[in-house]
Formats: sequence, C-alpha cells, structure tokens
Amino acid sequence: MEIIANVSTSFVLLGLVEMEMQKYLYFSFFTVIYLFTLMINSIIVLVVLKEKTLHEPMYILIASLIFNGIFGSSSFFPKLIVDLITSSKTISHSECLIQTLCVAIFAMLEMSTFTVMAYDRYLAICQPFQYYTLMTNAKVLRITATCWVTTFMFAVIAIVMAWQLSLCGNKIKSIYCDNMSFIVLSCLDALVNRIYAAVVTSSYFSITILVTVFSYFRIFIVCLQISKESCQKAIHTLVTHLLNFSIFLMGFLFVFLRYRLEAVNLPLMVHVLLSVTPLVFPPLLNPLIYGIRTHALKMKVVQYLQILNEGPKWSNFQMDLPAKLVKHKEVH
Repeated sequence: MEIIANVSTSFVLLGLVEMEMQKYLYFSFFTVIYLFTLMINSIIVLVVLKEKTLHEPMYILIASLIFNGIFGSSSFFPKLIVDLITSSKTISHSECLIQTLCVAIFAMLEMSTFTVMAYDRYLAICQPFQYYTLMTNAKVLRITATCWVTTFMFAVIAIVMAWQLSLCGNKIKSIYCDNMSFIVLSCLDALVNRIYAAVVTSSYFSITILVTVFSYFRIFIVCLQISKESCQKAIHTLVTHLLNFSIFLMGFLFVFLRYRLEAVNLPLMVHVLLSVTPLVFPPLLNPLIYGIRTHALKMKVVQYLQILNEGPKWSNFQMDLPAKLVKHKEVH
C-alpha cells in the first residue's frame, strides 16, 4: 500500500461526501444550530463578565464551561458550513492537525470544568462555613488556567506524535478530524500513539470522574441530614450538574464506541452522528440548562435581553440621571 507523505496529505471527509445529496438542508440546519449556540453561549458569558453580583466561583465556572462550548463548536462548525455550501470534501494535513488539537482540548477541558464545578458544590454544601476561604475567585481562576495549560500540553504531545506518523489512506469516516483518525490511517501499528492516547484518556477521565462522583456522593449524604428546604436547594444544584455531566459523558461514550466498532459494518451516517454528539449537544444544551435552572443567572440574562430589546437609548438615559432623581422616581 502506498505511503502518503505527511507534508502534502489532504484528507477526504466521508461524512461530507454522504451529505452531498442534501447539502443545502444540512447547511441550513447546521448554520442555525451554530448561530444559536454561539448567541446563547455568548450572552451568558457576557452577562457573567458584566454583572459584579455574578463574580462568584460557581458563575465563573459556568462561564468557563460555556466559553469552552463556544471554543468546541467553533473548532468544526465554521469549516463544516463552508464545506457544505462550496461542496468541498477535503481538509489539509495542517488543518486536520489543528482541528484535532482543538477537539482534544475541548473534551479534556469539559471534563476538568465539570470536575471543578462538582468540587465547588461539594465545598459549598458540605463545608459552608469554610467555603469562602477554600474557594475564592482568585483560586478558581488559577485552577481554570491550570486546566487550560495542562490540557494544552497533553493535546500538543498527541498532535506531535500524530504528525510523525506515516499514513496509508486519506479517508476519514467523519466530518472533522480527531486523534484517532491519524492512528486508524497509520501504515504501522502506531502502538506508542495508542498507548499514549489510552493512558492519558483513561487516567484523565478516571481521575475526573472519581472526584466528581465522590463530590456528588458526599452532597447526597449531606442532603439527607439537613432541613427539607436546604435539601431541595442542594438537590436542585445536584440535578443541574449531573444532567450536564451526563450529557457530555454520553457523547464521549458514543465516540469511544465508534472507534471500537471498526470491524462492524456500520452505516457511514452512524459514524457521523456518533462523532458529532459530544461537540454539538453539550455546547447547545449547557447554556439552556444553566439558564433555566440557575435562578440568579436566569434573572440577569432576562434583564440583559430586556435591555437589548428596549435599546440603549433608555438605558443610557437612566444611567445619566442623578442618583437622587432616580431614587425620588422609585419612591413615587
């Protein structure tokens, strides 16, 4: 079999070939999904940044999670939309590597952020009197920055290893590139790449899942010992985080199963659906779930949307009024 040189390789995305017959339908659908995802995620991030009352660890972590959703969606949606309308079905070797890097960073950051959020809720519910000492805004920002640096390092190492592979083939059963795409196309066994991917993935996800499960378990135990009203608030928080965490885990499980079913003759569209699940649903559903179930955030988002709907004129006029006049108006 001919070995394709890494420098000049361009890959054929078979998912785009499969969509060619109905490309305008897919173009319209994915454009609406991406724009809606971009809009709702951006609004929540802006609200958290602008509202000082939301400058707390939990809301900073929500904003970090949702910003990561924007990053993950943007790693493949823009190119997919352009490819559909232009009937392009290929991606260059360098673009494929960059896309692989972005997808890997998104997946690992998603797990990291969910884990830190679970630990944050554990401290808030199980150690409420020490919470504001143990979990400060500065500490959350440091943890978030550490997660970004760590995931970037792990992802870059995987990309460097993938770049060095000699490839026999150029067809990818998806609509975007990921690390396993290179391993599957490798002429050799790519044992080192497989071991690195397995060790990093299993270790990273095992640690984050264990910390998350431990945090939720401790929260559940405390819920059984506190008052009914406090228990309802804790359960509300617990359900919100578990719902988001489960959505991402199911998506990741689909991708994991997809590469373990290579010997099974699955329809190409099944491969496409399994591959896009973790990149489409979490960024789309996370802001909707947090926007609905987190009361303070929901109220600020509604206020922000009302201001946008009314326009800047009345908002600026009200801001320019002297404080005493505003107060006098409120009294009367």
